[in-house]
Amino acid sequence: MSTSIPEESRTSDDVCTPDARLHSAPRAGVTPEDMVMAAGRDVTPKNLEWARRKLESEGPAAIEKLLP
Repeated sequence: MSTSIPEESRTSDDVCTPDARLHSAPRAGVTPEDMVMAAGRDVTPKNLEWARRKLESEGPAAIEKLLP
């Protein structure tokens, strides 16, 4: 069973999301603040330090583990 919308049912403003918008990685580097917020934590000095360590050990890809 297909879940796609048949062509005749689509409105003229239905468009596909461009692939570049489907990725979570920002164009600029991932910041400790990005990591803290992606983890659902408050931005505190302790959490920022956690994020800095995580980014040092895992690199920018670390944020991908936190996002669905």
